[in-house]
Parts: sequence; structure tokens; C-alpha cells
Amino acid sequence: MRDEANAGTTRFTLNGAAVAVSAPADERLSDSLRERLGAREVKIGCNAGDCGACSVLVDGAVVCSCLTPTRKAEGRRVETVAGLVATDPVAQALAQRFQDHGAAQCGFCTPGMVTASVALLRQDPAPDEAAITRALGGVLCRCTGYRKIIDAVASVPPALAGAGAAGHAGAAIRRLDGAPKLDGSEAFGDDVAPPDTLEILVIRSPFPRAGFRFGDLDGWLAGQAGMAAVLTAADVPGRNVFGVIPAFADQPAFAEDVARFRGEAVAAVVGTPETIRGFDPATFPVTWQELPPVMTPAEAEASGAPLLHEGRAGNLMCKGFVACGDAGAALAAADVTVEARFTSGFVEHAYIEPEAGFARVVDGRVEIHACTQAPVMDLESMEILLGMDRSRIRIVPTAVGGGFGSKLDISLQPYLALGAIKTGRPVRMAYSRTESMQSTTKRHPSDIRLRLGATRDGILKGCDFQGTFNTGAYASWGPTVANRVPVHASGPYRIADYRAEARAIHTNCPPAGAFRGFGVPQAAIALESLIDELAGKLGLDPLELRLRNALENGVPTVCGQVFSQGVGIRACLKALRPAWEAERAAAEAFNRDATGPLRRGVGVASGWYGCGNTSLPNPSTIKAGIRADGAIVLHQGAMDIGQGANTVITQIFATALGVPVAGIGLIGPDTDLTPDAGKTSASRQTFVSGNAARLCGAALRAEVLRAVNASDQAVLSVADGAITVDDGASRHRIALGPLAADGDGYVFAASGHYDPPTKPLDENGQGEPYAQFGYAAQLAVAEVDTRLGTVRLLRLVAAHDVGLAVNPMLVEGQIQGGVAQGIGMALMEEYIPGRTENLHDYLIPTIGDIPPIEPIIIEEADAHGPYGAKGLGEHVLIPTAPAILNAIAHACGVRMTSVPVTPAKLATALAGD
Repeated sequence: MRDEANAGTTRFTLNGAAVAVSAPADERLSDSLRERLGAREVKIGCNAGDCGACSVLVDGAVVCSCLTPTRKAEGRRVETVAGLVATDPVAQALAQRFQDHGAAQCGFCTPGMVTASVALLRQDPAPDEAAITRALGGVLCRCTGYRKIIDAVASVPPALAGAGAAGHAGAAIRRLDGAPKLDGSEAFGDDVAPPDTLEILVIRSPFPRAGFRFGDLDGWLAGQAGMAAVLTAADVPGRNVFGVIPAFADQPAFAEDVARFRGEAVAAVVGTPETIRGFDPATFPVTWQELPPVMTPAEAEASGAPLLHEGRAGNLMCKGFVACGDAGAALAAADVTVEARFTSGFVEHAYIEPEAGFARVVDGRVEIHACTQAPVMDLESMEILLGMDRSRIRIVPTAVGGGFGSKLDISLQPYLALGAIKTGRPVRMAYSRTESMQSTTKRHPSDIRLRLGATRDGILKGCDFQGTFNTGAYASWGPTVANRVPVHASGPYRIADYRAEARAIHTNCPPAGAFRGFGVPQAAIALESLIDELAGKLGLDPLELRLRNALENGVPTVCGQVFSQGVGIRACLKALRPAWEAERAAAEAFNRDATGPLRRGVGVASGWYGCGNTSLPNPSTIKAGIRADGAIVLHQGAMDIGQGANTVITQIFATALGVPVAGIGLIGPDTDLTPDAGKTSASRQTFVSGNAARLCGAALRAEVLRAVNASDQAVLSVADGAITVDDGASRHRIALGPLAADGDGYVFAASGHYDPPTKPLDENGQGEPYAQFGYAAQLAVAEVDTRLGTVRLLRLVAAHDVGLAVNPMLVEGQIQGGVAQGIGMALMEEYIPGRTENLHDYLIPTIGDIPPIEPIIIEEADAHGPYGAKGLGEHVLIPTAPAILNAIAHACGVRMTSVPVTPAKLATALAGD
């Protein structure tokens, strides 16, 4: 335990004010700033100096406050982002440019980015890209792909809608929630608890598989000063199980008797902040019996392998299957065939905000304030775990510092609720980076065998896909991956004879769950690589081969689904042609003249993604009202995790209502205040919740027009407690004050509900799994050092069909951020349980790893999307890794079939080993 009695006083200047802190000699400056001085704009992402989110200025120099002892600040000048944006003209101008470019997405890294940028701009008011890259190299961002940040720091002119514009669908406007991200006032999961709140620490299994038993917990607790409670499975009042798909729910909040993966929770302790921060988990009274684990699907399926779950023979969780025509016969009759095996490992989400939250009991109700992508799903899970009626539970999401799928699953919510209930006091919790990486879900490792055929004139003829996915210890989103992959493994191409099967196998690894694409990126690597191999055998241009086979309106998918409009893959591929022809010619010239080890290659790949749940209900509800004072309020329950849902859904609503975006107030997700807008995943919010917002806006507009019998063409304006309705030559004024208000205080109110039209898949996967698909094609230019095996990316061009770009600036940011994650998957990211559980052993792209990314927005209107819009979040990264692998093959002639393509792997392949 830290010795508070020996604390010394440190005096320094914080944002221009003199402060004094009494803290132990080893306390981090970040902790003193956040917990003793209330400067929670300083974010903690790693406590190891890896992410830079905690960056502050000390005497004008950037430092990681998590690595700086508080005592080192004695007599010095400390500046945080809050102080900078409040008083410094350089920071204020920069904050405006960040908003103009959408350079803050989730916003968790933004305080560190802005702080480091201000230090640079004070020294160099007009830095070039190289200087920006050097200055910001120590701050990680997982959302933006860095390009918008570079544009903001470099003062690149933005392309925003004009001042005073209505901001309707199609307009590039600033994020409506942008300002709090820039001044540090946005509250994330670890920012909401009052000081000195009791804290929780989880006791986790140190082994992938282990039996365990507890000692005398009551006796141990009685001897622990500062400890308030111990939590185990015995404290779960309901059913000790959760899962995102009810039929597959299998994960306990606390393991009972056996832990199934390294990092699984078996107990938790609740105590004062000083006690918890000084506590050594090794002293907790638990005895472990290490058991032989199964870490790969091959081990898990071997004869005699231990079953992780009863009723799942061979550790098979589930299968997905799609078939049409006769793939075997078509392949036998094909003029040319190619086949290969492709593998990928776990990929960590690596959002910069670790899981964090706060809970309390208020008037007999449990309130959980935490970062999440799915508040109503959290509520449903807690209802089961707590054995409570849902009316006694409230989920109040905090801001979310990145999610990418993993924050769909509950994580620390059960511990927060149980801690608050057992102690009767508020409790808080924040995962360490290691805890987060040990215990939360990952992208599924894949082992794919693919055989693909074609006729001699380049028409695809037969495809057989076999995929095995390591789903880890528990189901999570494994069933979704297994069912989604066979639908998508054909790519956005017409393949008449097709067979695809995906299997999800349990192992003693961390649960694999949702991660941007739900298994489709892994499948795309296999397909797009073999399409290039076919092109080589046929002597065809790889882009031309894709165009010959691209789906079109009226052409059936492998599920037999036919879209009459909105199939945009051909337009995406054609949009790449100018860059493709220029870059291929440049690469040939470069390689022809090269005398050293460098070789240049250009690759292309396609992708598609069905927006929403696969053949399942997928509804969203949005409500809104107008108050007597004229305030228009939108209750928008779709979680904004950085992608821009708060802004885009408001733009769609405003368009339907017929008023400017600036006139709308927003009430964000809260299970007491907002209806269920569904989870933020599967690229569904713009499409599904956007449609609900459109219907809500139209219904509210109809209520107003009905009040004065005005036509649909009427123009609304709201001011001074009244609505003015201009209908041709007629003008009507509705005074709102005299009107009766409903229970929410609204004199006009409406709601909108939307559930996409889909049809179930039959035993062969035939049906209508999604009401819409998004389409993409990307081009990558890579330079390979054939001596060292390194790959340097020079340029990416990304064409994406979004139906309608509701906000083009946000669309560009999503494309660039997704491409950056695809780069990481292709070249560097591999989570290895027990080995890469931090952000210096597990590498994600830094600002120096990301080349220029040119987004090309394609708008092929969808029949069902709001104003034709489609989802985007998932398919932004699907083509990236295969395009890079194809560029590597073009550069050096080596076909890599395992990602990530690390220098060691590529050097070995180049050497022929």
C-alpha cells in the first residue's frame, strides 16, 4: 500500500494557477492531475508512455504525464488541453481547424494530439508533413487514420458547407459534439466518478485453463484495512451468464470452479482508492490448478480434447453455410483454377480508452455509467445477471473512446453493479491496458482454404470456401461471424456455382467477437488474393478481371438476392482506373530502373458488406418533440463511438422535419430517456437509425402541418415560442405557449421506428440476408525492401459507395480510419495471449505508418436507405489488407498468405525458406 503519511507537497502552476499537491513520492503526475486537481481532460490509455493520451506540457515541452512523477513538476509550468484551448490563441485556432476537418472522432486521444500539436506550432507556425509526423509520433489514434489531424495542423483549407447552411443530408458540417472533444470536457468512462469513490479490482486467471478454489474469503477480508467487499459468483443474484446472442449465452461474470482463458475473472475486491492501487492480486486467497489448454482449433478438435462447453461436441460452436449451383462441377469444368490456404491471427481492437465506468444505487435502482456500444443490450444482460426487473436498472453511457465491436459485449458492468449493491456505496473501475487486452474480445483468427476457377475469357466459374475460425473460450459474436462469412466470401462478384462453409471452434483463448467486418476481412484476403492469381494465369489485368465479374443491378448474389438498384461495386472499380493505370506504369518504370533492393508494386481489391443483422430483426426507434418555448429536441439513442452518429442522425432528422440542424437539441443515449436505437455495429446506424430519424422527422412535420392544414410543400421556421408555416401565399403562426404539453413537456411529439426488410436464409443460405450492401474498392501502392522484408506504403486510394454521403467530411474520416486499421491488420498487428498484452509489444499504426489516403465517394442510391444512404463503418477496411498483399506480390513476386506480413515473414518468403 502506498504510504500517504509520507506524502510530500509539490507546488507548480497548472494552466496559469498556482496549485499545491500532497502526494506520495512515486505518484504519477497524471494521477495527481486527474484525481487531486480534477483535470480529467488528461486521459489514461496505457500508463506506460505508449499511447500519448496523457500528454501535457511542462515548461512548454511535451511529456507523458503517466511517466512523470508528480514531484518532478515542482516549481514548473504545467499546461493541459483545457487550459490551452481556454486561453492560448494557437490552441484555439487549432481547435477550430480540428472541428473543420473532423480531426477528432471518438475524442479520447484528442487532448494528447492537441497538446503535442500546440507545442509544435509554437515553434513552427507552418510545419510541413514531415515535421507534423515527427511531433505527433508519440500519440496514438485508432479512429482517424491521422490524415485529418495532419490536415488540421497543417492548416489545409477545409471543404465545409457554407456558414448558415441548413446542414441537411449531403452537407459537410462540423460534428455537433465536436467542441467538448477539443477542450477536454467530454466525459469518458473514467471521468464521471466523484473523487475518493470506492474502486474495484478484478482477480483474473493467470492460466489459459485452470481449476481454482478460494480460501477463507471472509476471514481474509476482515484482515484487510481499506477493503470493503469481495465479489465472487456467489454474489450474482440472478443467472451467472451473459452473451450478446441469447441462444449462445455462455459466459459467466465470474468463473465457477474452472477458468477457461488467461485473464478470465474469478473474483473482485472493492476498496478505497489507496488500498486498491497498492493491492497485490497475488496475495488474494485463491489456489490455482493449471490444466492443459487447447489453444488452436486443431487442438480443440483432436480426439480426446477437453470440451469447453457441454453440448458442443468437438468444441464446435456453430457453422454457417451458403451454396448455389454446383461448385464442384464448375471447378472441374473451369479452364483454370487456383487454390491456397490463408491464415490470420487474433487482432486487438486497441481503442485508446480502456473499459471504465461508475455505478451507484439511487432510490433502489442501479445506475451504471460506462463506455458501451449497446446500452439496451447492456440493460438486458444486467437484468439477467442481477435478477432484477429492468425498471430497476438504468444504463447511462459515457462518451466512448473507440469501440470497433468489442464494447458491444459487457465487460466491467457486472462488477460495477454488484459492487454498488453489495457495499451500498458508489464504485468505480477502470481496466488497465493489460486487463483490457487480456480479457476483452478480439478479431477471430482464421484458417481458410479456398479454390477458385474461371473460364479462359475471365469469367469466374466455381468457388469452394472452407473457413475455420478460432472463437475462443466463449461465444460472443462467433455465431454472427460464422453466418456472415459464407454470405460475403464470394465478394461483390457474380459466381453462379458456389459453396462456402464457416465453422467457429472453441479454444482456451480470449473470446473472439465483433471487430469491424465480423470475419469478412479475413475472407476477403483469401478471395482477392486468388483473383489476382487467376489474373496472372489468364494474362488479364487484375482490375479488368474484377470488372468482368462485378455484380450489377438485377444480378443475383450467391444467396439468390437481387437488388434492382444501388449495386455500386462497378462504379467503385471504375473510379480507381485512372490511379491504377498511372501507378502501375510508374511502378513498372521504377522497377525497370531499380538497382538496389527496393521494388514497387500496385494492388487492388474489392469488398462488400451487408448492413445490419443477418436475416434477423434489427429495429431502431427515435423520438422527438417541440417544447412550448420552441426548442426542438431529438431523443437519439444510437451510440456515437466516434463515427459521427450524433451528427448524421440529426442531419437526417432535420432534413425530414424541414428545419436547420442548428435548431435541434440532442438528448443522447440513456435507457431512461431515449428509446432503443439498437446497437452501434454492423454499419447499421446511418441506415437503420437514420431511417427511424427520417420517419420521426416526417411524422413530427406532419403533426405541425396538420395543425394548420398546410400542404407538404410548406416551409417551417421556429422562433420566439412559435412555429411559422409558409405555405405558398399563406402564412400560419402557431403560438406554442398555450398548447398542452405531454409527459415529456412537448406540445408536438412524434416517433419513428424502422426495421430493415430481410428474409430468413434456408438450409442452403438462400434468402435475403440484408436489405442493403455497401461496396468498396481500394488501390495500394507499396515499396518492398527485398533485402530486409520491410514494406513501406506510398499511397492508398479508396472508392466507397455510400449511397448518399450524409456528411462527406465524416465519410472521408471513416474511410481513412478504416484503411489505417486495415494497414495494421496487413502488416503489423497480431495479438498473442500472454505475450502482446500492452501497446509496446502489440503494435498499431502510428502517424508515420499511414501514407496519403485518397477517399473517392461513390453515391449509388439505395432503395431502402434514408435519402439513399448506406452504412459505411465496416467495409472501409475490408479491401485494405488484400490490396496491400496484392501490391506486395506485384512488387516482388511473392504471394503472402498469412497476415500480418511482418518483415521476418516476408524476408523468409523472399529467401525461399
